[in-house]
Amino acid sequence: MRSLRLVCKVRRKKRYSSYKGDQGKVAPNVLNREFEADGPNRKWVTDVTEFSVGDQKLYLSPIMDLFDRQIIAYSVGLSPNLELTNNSPREALNILKPGQNVFVHSDQGFQYQQDARRLVGRPDLYL
Repeated sequence: MRSLRLVCKVRRKKRYSSYKGDQGKVAPNVLNREFEADGPNRKWVTDVTEFSVGDQKLYLSPIMDLFDRQIIAYSVGLSPNLELTNNSPREALNILKPGQNVFVHSDQGFQYQQDARRLVGRPDLYL
């Protein structure tokens, strides 16, 4: 190859990055790293976590109450899509009493940058 001046291009694997840029509306950071709550169902946090199980990837979207760190709802799926991130808040809302409000905080990844009303079905809650 050298004598014929042939060159082989080496393709390097691109490193995986889940960051997809700004996809929609981003809310201000009201929680401001205050990860304590003075009562149950006042502050909830959520995120999407990826797990490798065998040769397959699974995604977990839990809702955790900052009062006692209890997971109050979760959903598992094969893709980190809106359906995955919508199911756990919908399930968690079932434990709230009528008129009770809760603050929900997320890392505001692309799944959480969608219209809040469509996300959880409650205009008074924002992820």
